[in-house]
Amino acid sequence: LFLYWVMAFITKTIKLVKYWQSGWGVSDLRFCITGVMVILNGLLMAVEINVIRVRRYVFFMNPQKVKPPEDLQDLGVRFLQPFVNLLSKATYWWMNTLIISAHKKPIDLKAIGKLPIAMRAVTNYVCLKDAYEEQKKKVADRPNRTPSIWLAMYRAFGRPILLSSTFRYLADLLGFAGPLCISGIVQRVNETKNGTNNANGDYSTERLKKTNEILKGIKLLKLYAWENIFCRSVEETRMKELSSLKTFALYTSLSIFMNAAIPIAAVLATFVTHAYASGNNLKPAEAFASLSLFHILVTPLFLLSTVVRFAVKAIISVQKLNEFLLSDEIGDDSWRTGEGALTLESCKKHIGAVTDGYFSWGSGLATLSNIDIRIPTGQLTMIVGQVGCGKSSLLLAILGEMQTLEGKVHWSNVNESEPSFEATRSRNRYSVAYAAQKPWLLNATVEENITFGSPFNRQRYKAVTDACSLQPDIDLLPFGDQTEIGERGINLSGGQRQRICVARALYQNTNIVFLDDPFSALDIHLSDHLMQEGILKFLKEDKRTLVLVTHKLQYLTHADWIIAMKDGSVLREGTLKDIQTKDVELYEHWKTLMNRQDQELEKDMEADQTTLERKTLRRAMYSREAKAQMEDEDEEEEEEEDDDDNMSTVMRLRTKMPWKTCWWYLTSGGFFLLFLMIFSKLLKHSVIVAIDYWLATWTSEYNINNTGKADQTFYVAGFSILCGAGIFLCLVTSLTVEWMGLTAAKNLHHNLLNKIILGPIRFFDTTPLGLILNRFSADTNIIDQHIPPTLESLTRSTLLCLSAIGMISYATPVFLVALVPLGVAFYFIQKYFRVASKDLQELDDSTQLPLLCHFSETAEGLTTIRAFRHETRFKQRMLELTDTNNIAYLFLSAANRWLEVRTDYLGACIVLTASITSISGSSNSGLVGLGLLYALTITNYLNWVVRNLADLEVQMGAVKKVNSFLTMESENYEGTMDPSQVPEHWPQEGEIKIHDLCVRYENNLKPVLKHVKAYIKPGQKVGICGRTGSGKSSLSLAFFRMVDIFDGKIVIDGIDISKLPLHTLRSRLSIILQDPILFSGSIRFNLDPECKCTDDRLWEALEIAQLKNMVKSLPGGLDAVVTEGGENFSVGQRQLFCLARAFVRKSSILIMDEATASIDMATENILQKVVMTAFADRTVVTIAHRVSSIVDAGLVLVFSEGILVECDTGPNLLAHKNGLFSTLVMTNK
Repeated sequence: LFLYWVMAFITKTIKLVKYWQSGWGVSDLRFCITGVMVILNGLLMAVEINVIRVRRYVFFMNPQKVKPPEDLQDLGVRFLQPFVNLLSKATYWWMNTLIISAHKKPIDLKAIGKLPIAMRAVTNYVCLKDAYEEQKKKVADRPNRTPSIWLAMYRAFGRPILLSSTFRYLADLLGFAGPLCISGIVQRVNETKNGTNNANGDYSTERLKKTNEILKGIKLLKLYAWENIFCRSVEETRMKELSSLKTFALYTSLSIFMNAAIPIAAVLATFVTHAYASGNNLKPAEAFASLSLFHILVTPLFLLSTVVRFAVKAIISVQKLNEFLLSDEIGDDSWRTGEGALTLESCKKHIGAVTDGYFSWGSGLATLSNIDIRIPTGQLTMIVGQVGCGKSSLLLAILGEMQTLEGKVHWSNVNESEPSFEATRSRNRYSVAYAAQKPWLLNATVEENITFGSPFNRQRYKAVTDACSLQPDIDLLPFGDQTEIGERGINLSGGQRQRICVARALYQNTNIVFLDDPFSALDIHLSDHLMQEGILKFLKEDKRTLVLVTHKLQYLTHADWIIAMKDGSVLREGTLKDIQTKDVELYEHWKTLMNRQDQELEKDMEADQTTLERKTLRRAMYSREAKAQMEDEDEEEEEEEDDDDNMSTVMRLRTKMPWKTCWWYLTSGGFFLLFLMIFSKLLKHSVIVAIDYWLATWTSEYNINNTGKADQTFYVAGFSILCGAGIFLCLVTSLTVEWMGLTAAKNLHHNLLNKIILGPIRFFDTTPLGLILNRFSADTNIIDQHIPPTLESLTRSTLLCLSAIGMISYATPVFLVALVPLGVAFYFIQKYFRVASKDLQELDDSTQLPLLCHFSETAEGLTTIRAFRHETRFKQRMLELTDTNNIAYLFLSAANRWLEVRTDYLGACIVLTASITSISGSSNSGLVGLGLLYALTITNYLNWVVRNLADLEVQMGAVKKVNSFLTMESENYEGTMDPSQVPEHWPQEGEIKIHDLCVRYENNLKPVLKHVKAYIKPGQKVGICGRTGSGKSSLSLAFFRMVDIFDGKIVIDGIDISKLPLHTLRSRLSIILQDPILFSGSIRFNLDPECKCTDDRLWEALEIAQLKNMVKSLPGGLDAVVTEGGENFSVGQRQLFCLARAFVRKSSILIMDEATASIDMATENILQKVVMTAFADRTVVTIAHRVSSIVDAGLVLVFSEGILVECDTGPNLLAHKNGLFSTLVMTNK
C-alpha cells in the first residue's frame, strides 16, 4: 500500500492547499475532513516506510529485539489501517459524468433516423457499468486491494524482491522468472478472452433479438405451427454463442490454471535449486519465510489477471461510448428560434412554410423531394395520401427530425399571448405539441402522461379527457387516472394508448398541434367523437394551428387546407374546392372513397372497454401468479403459513442458503462433471497441504540431523512429485468447473426455450413480455458467465480455509478450543452479511431499473420529447435517478466494507490465537511454522468465503427464476391419431361441423362459448359478428385448439380436431390476424419459412396481394431485407404480406380475425378483392370488424354472451327487424 498512501497524501495535500487558497478555514467541515485525511495518509505512509525499512515482512533465523515504542507504533497504526483503508474504495463516482453524457447524447443526436442508434446509449452504459462494477467486485473480494493494474504488477514483482533477501543467486532469478513469465502470458490470454467475449456479445444480442421476435409473434407462430422452425433458429445462434463461450471458458481455465500453478512451480524451482546449488541445508526460518511470500504471491497473480481482463473490457466500452458521444448533434434549435423566419406579411397568414425541401433519413437519398408547402395560421391543415407516400415523414421533416438536403423550413417569429388555462403564461407561436403515429407513453400514471410536466388544471384536464373519450376507460382502471401504466403502455389497448397521446397534445399550452394519424387505432364512433369534440371544438376554441395526418378522407370537408402526397412529393395543395376545380380526377377518386367510408358500419363503443376489462383480468391473474411466485421464493421449503408472521421464522428463511436451487444447477451440468469437480478439488487441496506438510517435515529434519544430507534426495524427489501432481490438478479443476458451468448453461437455456415455446397461449396473455425476456437475457447471462467463476472461487476459498484451520489444529491441537468462539463469530458475521447484501443488492437493482427504463423511454420517444422541447426536464430526471442509484450503491459498498473490517480482525484473532498456542505447543519447528503460515493467509480466504457465498446466493436467484418457468404446464401437442393416419391433403374440402361446442380459457374461468352448433359447407364464405366479448375470437381460436374445449367437438372434413396432433392441425389451416406480424429476415422467409414453395409460387402470391411490383423494385427481390417487426413497410403493406403468406399455405380453410381493423380503406379494398378471387374455392371464416363486410356472406353466425343466437344468410337475418344482427346493423350505421 506504500504507493497508494504516497499518492493519497500528495493529492489530499494539494486539495487542502486549494481550499486554503480559496479562503476556506477550520470553520468549514470539508476543510477539516481533508486535513484529517492528510494527517492519516501521512501517518500510514510513514508506517509503511518504517515496515519496509526494518524488513518486518521477513522471518528471521534468530530472535530479534524490537524497542517497545516502535512495536506499539507499528501495531497501533496497523490497527487503524483497515478503517482508514476504506477511503481507498470509493472510486465509483466518476461514472456519473459518463452516465449523464450517455443519456444526454441521444437527445442531441443530429442524424437520429429511425432511432436505432439511440439504443446504443443504453447498451454502452450497461456495458461500461457492468465492466467497471465487475472489476470493482473482483478487486473488492481481495481486501486491501485497489483496482489498479500497476498495483497488481507491484504486488506480483514486489514479492520476489523481498524473497531475494532470504535466498541468493539462482533463487533470486527463479523468484523473478515466475511473475515475469506469467505476466506476458496472462496478458495474451486476456486479450484473446476479450476478443472472444466481444464475439460472444454479438451472438448474445442476435439470440435475444430472435427470442424477442418469437415472444412478440408467439400467437402467429403457434397458429401456423412454426414454433420449431423459429426455435431451431434461436438454437443455431445459441450454439454459436456456446462455441464462443467454450473458447472463453478454455482461456479462463488457462488463466486460472496459470494463476494457481505458477506459485507451486516457483516454490518447486526455488527450493530444489537451493537444495542442490547453494550447498546449504534448507532451514525452517528460510523455508517458511519464503513459503509465506509464495502464498502471498497467489493473490496478486489472481488480481493481476482479473484486473487486466476487466480493465481491457472497460477500455473497449469507453471507446464505444466515446464513438457514440462524438457523433454529430442537432446543434442550435434555429427552426424554432425564428432563424430563417417568414416575412411580416407572411406571418399574418402562415405560421410555417417549407421551400424547395429535399429531406432524407440519413442515407443520402431523398425520401421527400421538391416540397413547397404553407401552413395557415390558426386553421386545420390535413395531409393525406396513400400508404407509404411520405405523410408522416413530411410531418417529421417539419419538426426537424429528418436530414435537410436542400431547401429551408421557415417559421413565424412573432410571439402572441392568448388566453389560456394559465393566465400568467404567454403562448409562443412556434411552440409545438405532437402525437406520434406510434403511441409513446411514459411508465407513469395516466394523469402524468396527459399533463406531461405541465401544471395540473382540473377544468382543462376534464375537458381534454372528455374530448378524447377517455373517462369511461379511466373509470375502469383500478386507481383511475392515478393507475400506473407499464412501459410503452403495455397494459392498455392500442386505441387507449393512442387517445392518451392525443390528449397529451391537446392539454399542452402550445400554439401548434401535430397529430400523426390519430384515428388509426380507433373505431368510427371514437374517431367521430375525437374529430368533433377534440379537434373541431376544443382546438378551434383554443385558436390553435393543427396539422393532421390521416387516411380518413371523410373528414376532408372539415379541412381548411389540404396537402395531398404521392411518392414522397406534394401532389396538390389547397382547399377542397381548389382541388375539386384544378384536379377533377383526384377529387372524384376521393369522393368515391369518402362515400364508402361514410357507409362504414363499425363496432360498438364497448370495444375498448371490454378490451380493457380483459387486460384488467389478465393483470389480476398475473398478480396472483406473481404473488405465488414470490411466496415460493421466500419459502424454499414448505413451512406452515401461520409461521410467516413470526419474525424469527422469516429471518430463518431469509438466512437459508438456496441449497435446493444449487443442487438443480449442479445436476444440470451432469453428474459425471459434478463428481469430477468435487473429487479433483478435494484431491488438489489435499496435495497442496501435502506439499506444505512435506516441506515442514523436510525442514524439521534439519533440526534433528543438523549435519547430514543423506535424505536430501528423498525429500527433493517427494517434493517434486507432489508439486507436479498439484500443478496437474490445478489444470483439471479449472477445466472441470468451467465445463460443468457451460454444460449447465446449455441445458438450462435449451429446456427454458422449449418450455416457453410450447407453453399455452394464456401464459403469454398473463405474463409480461419483459419478464419472460429477462429470463433469456439477464438471468441467462448470469448462468453463462457469472456463476462458474463464483463457484470456482467459493470452492477454492472454502477448501483453503478448511485446510488452514485443519493444519493449525494439527500443529497446535489447543487451537481447537479457541476455534469454537471464532467459528460462532464467523457464523453470525456471514449470516447477517448475506441477508443485508442480498437486500442491498436488490435495492441497487431496483433503483437501477428506473434508470435503465428512463434511458429506454428517452430513446423511444425522442421525437416527442424534442417536439415538446422537454429535453431539460428529462435530463433533470436522469440526474435524480442517478443520485438515487448512487445512494443505494453507497449502502452496498458500506456493507462490503463492514464485512472486510470484521473478517480482517477475525483473521487477526486467529493469528494471535495460533501464535499463543504455538508457544506452549509442539516442539516441531516445521509444523509450528506451517501453522503460523496458514494463520497469516486465512484472513483473505475468510473474506472470499463470505463474499462468494453472498454472490452465489444472489446469482442462484437466476437459476430459481429459470426453474420456475420449467415447471409450467405445456400444451398437449400429442393426439390420439398418428400424423401418418391423417390424409396428406387434409382438409381438402373445407367442411366444418361444430357439435355442442363449449370453450373456456382456463379451468377456473367461466365458459366463453356455450353449446355452439353450426355447419359450414365446403367453400362457403362465413361471417361471424357480435358485440365485443360475445365469443367471436374464441371460436377462431377453438379451430386451432388454442383454448380449452371441455365439451363438444369440431369436425373438419370428417376428422375430430381433438384427436389430431397440434402441429398437424395448425399446419393445415390458415389465418390472418388483426395485427400484421413480420419477422426480421427476408421476404422469402416471411412468406415461406418452411422453404417448401418455389419462387414462382411466391411471386404468384405477391401478385395476388398486389405487392409484386413493389417487391421487384427492392434490392434482392424475394431476398430483400425485412427489418425487425417489418418496420420498413407500412401497416397496410405488412397486412398484404400476411395475406400472401396465407395464400402460399394452400389451405382449404382461411380464418380472418378482424384482419381489416387497423388498415386504411384502400388496403381493405385490396384485401376483400383478393379474398373473393384467390380464395373463391376455399372456406373463408371472417370475424367482422365492419359488419357491412359480411352482409352478403353465405352464412352469418351471430353471437351474444358466448351463445350462437342467430345463424342464416345475411339477407334472411336482416329480414328479422327485431333480430340481433339487424340491431347491430342499424345501431352501427
